[in-house]
Amino acid sequence: MKNEVKLISAAMVMLGLSTSALVVLPYLQVRHVKATLGLKPYTSAELRGREVYIANGCVYCHTQQPRAKSFAPDHDRGWGRATVAGDYAYDAPHLLGTMRTGPDLMNIGARQPSEQWHLGHLYQPRAYVGGSIMPSYPYLFEVKREAEKDDVVVKLPEGYTPAGKVVVARPDALDLVKYLQSLDRSFPALPAPAAPAASAVAAKTASIDAGSGSAR
Repeated sequence: MKNEVKLISAAMVMLGLSTSALVVLPYLQVRHVKATLGLKPYTSAELRGREVYIANGCVYCHTQQPRAKSFAPDHDRGWGRATVAGDYAYDAPHLLGTMRTGPDLMNIGARQPSEQWHLGHLYQPRAYVGGSIMPSYPYLFEVKREAEKDDVVVKLPEGYTPAGKVVVARPDALDLVKYLQSLDRSFPALPAPAAPAASAVAAKTASIDAGSGSAR
């Protein structure tokens, strides 16, 4: 019985230490971090698209955390700078992801800003990226004989549009693309150092000139 008590006590201590190190301390470090300069809150359409992103499991195949050059060639792949805590100020919950079956998407809005490209890629990925293993999402679209007034028609590459019909994006597809387009952290992580004020520079110059004059 004594051994069981010791074992349970040790397990509780380890759990407490792990929780403190992995949850409590990181929270205390970043809880007051402000949004990175240049980051904007999500619009209502982008928030709806974020829910579509989550519902369709995009987070299981894509990360949203480019790593530093010293850790991985993410920058060379065109995925952008390493992210900082302020880049996630408006993300609740964050969608960092742990798998890279597909590329990192933290800056997909900067790399690929075209709405039509995203819509077509969601409808049929292999029409845009040969050999892609990404699944298609036909249920986010509607195939019609004719487009209606407010429909957004997807302009697919030749051979991918059903004969005699048009492919129209449903609202969920449009919202998802809005969210993907919003993923842009291409601005600097830190603000540029402030230039010295003109008055301070002038005063310093005058002081130097005065010193030179008295030396003569």
